[in-house]
Parts: sequence; C-alpha cells; structure tokens
Amino acid sequence: MSTAPPGQPPPPLPAGFGLALDPSVRRPRPEVLVGGSPIRVLRLRPAGVQQVEGWARGEPIGPSPGAQALARRLLDAGIAQPRPNRTRHPSPGDVTVVIPVRDRAAGLEATLSALGAESPVIVVDDGSTAPVQADGAEVIRRPSPGGPAAARNDGWRAAATDLIAFVDADCEPAQGWLATLLPHFADPAVAAVAPRIVSRAAGTPGWLATYEQRRSSLDLGPREAPVRPGTTVAYVPTAALTVRRQALLDACGFDETLRYGEDVDLVWRLGQRGWRVRYEPAAHASHPARTGLGPWLRQRHQYGRSAAPLAARHSRAVAPVAVSPWSAAAWGLLGAGYPLAGAGIAAATSVTLARRAGSDRATAAALARLAAAGHLRAGAALAGAIRRAWLPPALVAAGAFCRLGRRAPAVALGAVLTLPSVVEWVRERPPGLGPLRWSALTLADDLAYQSGVWAGVVETHSAAALLPNW
Repeated sequence: MSTAPPGQPPPPLPAGFGLALDPSVRRPRPEVLVGGSPIRVLRLRPAGVQQVEGWARGEPIGPSPGAQALARRLLDAGIAQPRPNRTRHPSPGDVTVVIPVRDRAAGLEATLSALGAESPVIVVDDGSTAPVQADGAEVIRRPSPGGPAAARNDGWRAAATDLIAFVDADCEPAQGWLATLLPHFADPAVAAVAPRIVSRAAGTPGWLATYEQRRSSLDLGPREAPVRPGTTVAYVPTAALTVRRQALLDACGFDETLRYGEDVDLVWRLGQRGWRVRYEPAAHASHPARTGLGPWLRQRHQYGRSAAPLAARHSRAVAPVAVSPWSAAAWGLLGAGYPLAGAGIAAATSVTLARRAGSDRATAAALARLAAAGHLRAGAALAGAIRRAWLPPALVAAGAFCRLGRRAPAVALGAVLTLPSVVEWVRERPPGLGPLRWSALTLADDLAYQSGVWAGVVETHSAAALLPNW
C-alpha cells in the first residue's frame, strides 16, 4: 500500500476517485465557489469550471496535474468531499482492532460482541486488578497501568496489518462501520478516518441521557469533513478511529505523557506532517453516557485539563476562539455598551469584502452575506469562549465597568451565560428536557470544562490555553 511521504506534496488521487461539492457551498456564478471551513471564496478558471461540473456528474477526477491540484485544494478546504471508488480498498480482514482496557470487563465484552469476527483483535490489558479475558482475541497484559496512550501504542506495535482500528472498551461500532471507513484509504495521503460517535443511554438518568444524545462531546455531528484545527471538525476522538500503520510510525505513535487529549495530539501531529484525516459520519459507533451528574462533570473537567498541555505542543490550535480582529472589535464594542460603533465596524468590513467582487453584483451580494454570517458566527464563538475559558476575567471586567457606572458589560455577560443555551434548546427541542434544565446542563457542561482549563493553566504555569487566535 503506497503512502504519502511526510512533508512532501501528496501523491495523486487514484483512478476512479471522485468528489462532490459540499452541500453548504454556494455558487453565485459558475466560476465562483463560496464555502469551506474556514469559509472562503474561490474563483475558477474555465478549465476548473468544466472539471467541477464534470465531477458533479459523477466523472472521476482524472490524472491531469491541473485536475489533481484543484481536487486536492477543494478537498483540503472542505469545499468538496471525497467519493472514493468503493471497489478498490482494503477489507475488514486487513485491519487489526486494538482495544485498550482497564477493569472494564463488561464493556470489553460488549465491544467484542459488536465487532464480531471480521477483523483480528488485540486487547491490551492496562494493569487491570483482575486480568481480563477476551475469547477470540490476542491479549497483551501490561504489568502496571500506563494510560490509554501507552496501551494503544503496545497494541498497534504488536499488529501485523497495515491498518489499525482503535476502539475503546464499551464502545460498540455499528455493523458495517469499517466497510464505510476503509474506502477513504484509497487516497494514499489519508492517515486516519473516524466514524461518528453517538451516545448510548443504557444505565443513565433520562435527563442526562437525553442531553448527551444531543450534546455529547464525542459526537461531532452529521456532516463529513476534513479534520484540522480551526475548522468545523477540529479533532476526532480515538473512541473509534482507524489509522494507517505507516502514519503511526511516522508520528511515533501516541504521546504517553498525556493522560487526556492524546488523541487530539496525534491527529494534529499527523496533519503537521502532511497527512490528511477524515471524519466520516456515515459510519457509526455508540459510546455509553456517564451514569450520573458527578462522573459526567468530572469527565468534562478532565477534558478541559488537556487544553494546557495541548497548547504547549500545538500553540494557537487550542485557542478558545479563532475569529477576525474586526469581528472581535465589533462584538467587544457592543458588549461594552457602544452598539453603533460595533455595528459600524461590522458594516464597514462587510462592504469592504463585497467590493472585492468589483462590478459582479451576484458575487458582491454573496460576499456581503458571507461577511454578515461571519460576524454572527464570531459572536457565537466569542460567547462560547467566555463560557468555556474566559469567565473569570469577564467577571472582573464587568465588575470594573459597573463601578464606573456602566452596566452594559454586566448585561452582556448575563446574555452570554443564558442566551446560547436558550437558542440551543429552541433548535434542539430535546424531549423531556425543559428550557431551564437544558440551560442548567449546558452551563454546567461549559463551566466544568472551563474549570479544567484553568486547573491546567495553574499546573503548567502557562496561559497559552487561554489566548485567542485573532
């Protein structure tokens, strides 16, 4: 199986490989594509227009350097999604499943039952109190616990196949999950592909199960995407993740010094070395929700604690928010009680962007809408950053303004802490969860994560995890 050399231009996409424009992409004119993540405007030459229209009809990408370069650009930007040839790819028998486990015999049994016998399985017992039993699987026993990263490293290094599927004990992949993921490896630049992880409610209180099914931190949504920091899918978890062995060798596996966030770190290091990672939600796996409020909040706290060590390794990739300075200024002025100044900045930047289209009115209108939507998304992102990272300094700033007789920042902070939850509830309408309980759970979720972020900042003596990416 040929693979992409680290740090080199990606090899050509294979024969029969196709692509389709992402449903979110807009074309105000045939030669203009507006979309991707982050959103951008791409102007095509006449040859590019013909190629895109041919791909929309199901034609393969073709071997010409121009077509290959354009296809890569669209795929990497998230403007197009891959449609690999499903007749040419590895089979599940070419994949070794690695399951790290410690003292979770029932969860391991459920995972093995869901996997069936289509792939060889290696179970890594990470120092369980009682040695685990796994019929039909090879078991590697570690004498003492080393954490999930160390257990996964032992597992994939013992495997003999070119592809490794990491699956957590108690995660249950759906039937056919590998058959859906494996075609992506026809692209030799793809290092890893992840399915969608949905929450399983068994043994969980009804209100928490409903919340987790709507807002699980492992569920990255229904839209396929490239995985890269600063995009709609910035990371994927290793609750279920299939990885090319060569990519693991290239990255030297998981960082065993990380107790949490080791999966995010691996995915980002693969990207830094030129590999591609894909999120494929057409494949599913289920993961049990936490069984009570305390374990759930502790998990969210621990996830937040991973931000500081990740920031030490990946700098602004871990930033609480990534928005333009103009959007930040517009919302900052609004929050400080200067709505006209904030609206003026937003309007001016929208007009400036629209003028780039010149006399092309259709494209100018699309750019103006793009700028307006960008400011709205920036507002939501800034509110999320306050709820998940910046609440202590926001409280200090609001208090200082109040002492000066200006209450607008305090009102704005109150809106940040309440309105996003209400908007989510209106959008989701979760059965059995009223707006008050939903709002309380979303705020508790975000604040538990934030407490972990600040704990990590204190432990590492570094505020890098709190810095924005303007």
